[in-house]
Amino acid sequence: MTGRILKDGSKAETPATSSSSTGSTVLIVFLIIVALVVAFSFLFRLWQKKKRDDQYARLLKLFEEDDELELELGLRD
Repeated sequence: MTGRILKDGSKAETPATSSSSTGSTVLIVFLIIVALVVAFSFLFRLWQKKKRDDQYARLLKLFEEDDELELELGLRD
């Protein structure tokens, strides 16, 4: 802590705040937020791709079942 001399000769204590420590704290928090946004964005896109692949697989399975049904009924050779 740094001191400041008052008019009556006593020392007043003032807190030593360093702008570099505040700046580095803000930078670290900012970097953490950016990292979280990037991670969540990546996970969201991965989830969307998996969901899309599952829907495509269900669609293909639906058409395969229709083809088998047509063959059983003799509608198609």
